[in-house]
Amino acid sequence: MKTAVSIPNDVFEKVERLARRGRRSRSEVFSAALREYVARHAPDEVTEAVDRVCAAVNDQPDAFVSAAARRLMKRTEW
Repeated sequence: MKTAVSIPNDVFEKVERLARRGRRSRSEVFSAALREYVARHAPDEVTEAVDRVCAAVNDQPDAFVSAAARRLMKRTEW
């Protein structure tokens, strides 16, 4: 999708340099920046994703993991 936005000159120049150094287009740089911004400012989506993973994971104890954790805890200085 195309859109028009106003960007301060100093930000535009920094994006230009970044795009050239990374051999990427300005559009790629702006898209990556917006993806990161949205991800950082949408914590509910992250929480929902973690909740889905937790719900999908088998909650039965794993004997190997329990034994490994006990061995590790015994070697850890508290």
